[in-house]
Amino acid sequence: MSNSSSITQFLLLAFTDTRELQLLHFWLFLGIYLAALLGNGLIITTIACDQHLHTPMYFFLLNLALLDLGSISITVPKSMANSLWDTRVISFAGCAAQVFFVCFLFGAEYSLLTIMSYDRYVAICKPLHYGTLLGSRACVHMAAAAWATGFLSALLHTANTFSLPLCKGNALDQFFCEIPQILKLSCSHSYFREAGLLVVTVCLGFGCFVFIVLSYVQILRAVLRIPSEQGRHKAFATCLPHLAVVSLFLSTGMFAHLKPPSISSPSLDLVVSVLYALVPPAVNPLIYSMRNQKLKESIRKVISWAFVNTDHLSITVHK
Repeated sequence: MSNSSSITQFLLLAFTDTRELQLLHFWLFLGIYLAALLGNGLIITTIACDQHLHTPMYFFLLNLALLDLGSISITVPKSMANSLWDTRVISFAGCAAQVFFVCFLFGAEYSLLTIMSYDRYVAICKPLHYGTLLGSRACVHMAAAAWATGFLSALLHTANTFSLPLCKGNALDQFFCEIPQILKLSCSHSYFREAGLLVVTVCLGFGCFVFIVLSYVQILRAVLRIPSEQGRHKAFATCLPHLAVVSLFLSTGMFAHLKPPSISSPSLDLVVSVLYALVPPAVNPLIYSMRNQKLKESIRKVISWAFVNTDHLSITVHK
C-alpha cells in the first residue's frame, strides 16, 4: 500500500511504445502547438496594437487568447518531451502544478465565455446601453472575476485532491495530470470530499451553460426582428464565432468526462482528451478571424508591418 506522501512521481499514459510513432507524436504535437502559439500570439499582438480594436468584444477575445496559450502550454510541452525522451515520468510537484493550472485556465476560460455571451447579448439586444453596461472599468472587473474564479476553483480542487491518500499506484490513464485520473488512485471512500466539490463545480458550470443558452435565445429573437437582411447577417457574424467556440469547448469537454462507460476504451479516451485539450486553443483563433473582416484586416497589417521591419533590419545589417 502506498500513500500520497510516499509517491514522488506519476507515470503518464504513453501514446505508443514504438519509437517511430513516438517521434511522429512529437512532431504532430509540435505542429499543433506552434499553430496555437502563432494564432493566439497574432490575435494578442493585433488587439494590443490596433486602437480600433480596443472595444469590449476584442478585450475579452484578447483574454481568451491568453487563456488558450496558457492551457495548451501546460499540457503539450511535457507530453512532447516525454515522447522525445521515451519516458512517462512526471514529478509529484509537476503533476500538482499541471492539475492546478489546468483547473485554473479551463475554469477561467469557461467563465470568460459566459461573460462574452453577455457581451453579445447587450450588443444586440440592448445596443443603446452597451457603453454604460460594458464600460472599460466594467470589462476589467468582469475579466478579473473570470480569472479569479478559475484561480479559486483551482486552488480548492488541487489542495483537496493532493491531500487524499493514494493507494492504487502512480500510473495515470491520461497524457497529462487531471483530477478524475488521480481520484482513481485514491483509497476507497477517501475521495468523497473532492467528489462533492466536483459536483458543486459542475452545478455552477451548468448555471453558466443555462445563462449562455438563454442569452443566445434572446439574441436569436432580437436578430430575427431586424428588418434588413444585411443587418441580420452582420448581427449573426458577430455572434457565430463565439457560439462556435463555446460549442467546441463544451462538446469536447462534456464528451470527455460524461461519455457512457460502455463506449469507453483507453484509445478512445486518449483521442477525446487530445480533442478537448489541444483542438480548442489551436482552432479558436481561426474561428474568430475567419468571419471577422475587421480582425482579418488588422492581422494583415500587423504581418505586413513585421515583414517590412524585418526587411529593413536585414538591409541595415548587410550595410
